[in-house]
This record gives sequence, C-alpha cells and structure tokens, in this order.
Amino acid sequence: MTKNSIFFIILTRKLIFVRGDDVALRLSTKARYGLRALISLARHYGEGPIMAKIIAREEDISENYLEQIMELLRRSGIVRSIRGAQGGFVLVRPPQDIKVKEIIDILEGPIILVDCLSSPEVCKRSKDCSARVLWEELKENIIQSLESKTLADLVGQ
Repeated sequence: MTKNSIFFIILTRKLIFVRGDDVALRLSTKARYGLRALISLARHYGEGPIMAKIIAREEDISENYLEQIMELLRRSGIVRSIRGAQGGFVLVRPPQDIKVKEIIDILEGPIILVDCLSSPEVCKRSKDCSARVLWEELKENIIQSLESKTLADLVGQ
C-alpha cells in the first residue's frame, strides 16, 4: 500500500482494517466536514469572505454544525471570521501553506492507532510486542501522507 493510497483511504472513510461493515479506524464527521469546508474556502481563496450558508450548501453540511466547526477552526487560527452583510470566513494563510495534518490535529487531536504507541505502560507487552512495530510504521505513514498534502493539493481533486 502506498502513502497516497493510505491518504485516499483516510479521506474516504474506507480505512485500512475493514471487516464486513465494521470500520476499525475512522475519522469523525467533524474532521471530514471541517476538511471539506476548508477545501471550499481554498477553492474561493482570494474572493473575499465566504458565508457559512454558501459553504454548507456547496458541501451539503448542516449550517449549524458547520458554524461549530468553523468556530473551532477560527480559534485555532486557520480561518478568520468577518462580520456584517458581506461577512463570512476566509483562510488566514494561502491554501498551499495549510497542511492537512494541521487540520486533522485541530479537529481530531493526535493520531493514535493503538494506546501503546502513546502510553506504553497500558500494555505489559509493549516492549516486546512484534505488532507494535507495524502500528508505529502505519502511524508514521499516515502522518507522512497528511503532512505531504495541502489544501491547494486537494482543491482540484
């Protein structure tokens, strides 16, 4: 599996360990919708503020839920909100300067595939676990994929 295929798998929710209809690894709706909203803002970059209702309509996201996500992104410094009749949201930096990893970190928190990667003490086998190497490699591949993509990369896809 290539780094790009892992990235594609993450963004489409068809994540690596699938058994029947169960998905063992999944991004939240907040992360998926937040990324889509930011891609929409990247598409409109340089056009001035874009109203939440326009983003919500373009991306088929509940406007109320989108407002909550955008507030989190505003507090994190990814977007700026502009009040008034011609107000809306704008990216604070150019789309090519905003990595997908930064967005996922804001909306999801750190990537933790298994508890023993962040807290080895939770498993008495952590030091001698052969599978732990695989989990670490998978985590690093996901991080590299997310680091390698920017909003500008996703605009045309």
